[in-house]
Amino acid sequence: MATGGAENAGRVVVVGGGIAGSAIAKRLQTDADVVIIDSKEYLEIPWAEMRSKVEPSFAQRTLIKHTEYLANATVVTSAASSVTEHEVLTKDGQTFPYDYLVIATGHGDSVTVNQKGRLQQFEQDYEKIKASDSILIVGGGPSGVELAGEIAVDFPEKKVTIVHKGSRLIEFVGTKASRKTLDWLVKHKVEVILGQSVDLDSLSESGVYTTSGGEKITADGHFLCVGKPIASSWLQDSILKDCVDKKGHLMVDENLRVKGHKNIFAIGDITDVPEIKQGFLAQKHASVVAKNLKLLIKGAPENKFATHKASPPLAIVSLGRKEGVAQFPFATLIGCFPGLIKSKDLFVGKTRKSLGLDSAS
Repeated sequence: MATGGAENAGRVVVVGGGIAGSAIAKRLQTDADVVIIDSKEYLEIPWAEMRSKVEPSFAQRTLIKHTEYLANATVVTSAASSVTEHEVLTKDGQTFPYDYLVIATGHGDSVTVNQKGRLQQFEQDYEKIKASDSILIVGGGPSGVELAGEIAVDFPEKKVTIVHKGSRLIEFVGTKASRKTLDWLVKHKVEVILGQSVDLDSLSESGVYTTSGGEKITADGHFLCVGKPIASSWLQDSILKDCVDKKGHLMVDENLRVKGHKNIFAIGDITDVPEIKQGFLAQKHASVVAKNLKLLIKGAPENKFATHKASPPLAIVSLGRKEGVAQFPFATLIGCFPGLIKSKDLFVGKTRKSLGLDSAS
């Protein structure tokens, strides 16, 4: 546990060390007594994950220990198990009192606790791809599409197949972006099977997978790229159990306060804000709540609070190292222009710089 904090300031507990949680802890660490609770010892820049599978050394910049950017906060490596009116409980039996609470647990994941272990996972994924002649990707959302793009560009000799249960790829964006993405993948010899799923237990000893439609797919290995559940199950028996909607999101107001609770906020993917769940929006949430908490700590009136309005659908999905597909409010584009914006560095340098770190390290 690393410790720090501002003297004579409010106690702020942040639960979750993803993009949203790390951003707000960074912003508040010199203005409040900040504790960040995360099940792993590091921040992972999630939109760079698929690049790290084909280039494991890339992950050296995308996995950042919380202590690297939080010199003045307390870092607790444990999972939160519940919350009361006054404190957060963790699975290893610790309790952390708070004056203000920020919940930023996002989506659930099963990555390793330590940075070294996560780097080893990327090395294993790379070796798996390198050793395979054919690869099955289950899921045609942004993760599945980006992984297919990375493999198709870096390993064009590999046979890549995507099986997606939806009627079109990357369904969180418009149909035009889906169609352009499908055309790009087909052009790069990726087979795409829509409207079907894969029973991974159906894998035969000879490496044959069976789809829900009865199709047989031969592959040397597979990657599961389906959506992860919202990480709110730990709130089911807590004071916030009635603030979780049917989809697992925390209901928040325009100030990103959890409804019915003056001193509890939620940011990032766990909120019920009706917008695409993306990293840059999680960072916006963090900025809004950081401002509001600073005002609360100073005793400022609520009419000065910052607000967040749902953002229009805007997204960029990378397609290998130089291309991408982008949905802007005014147009949908594919090719080198979206790639120039995102695909080369995947915003890793920019994210590191926002945490006060060297963008190139």
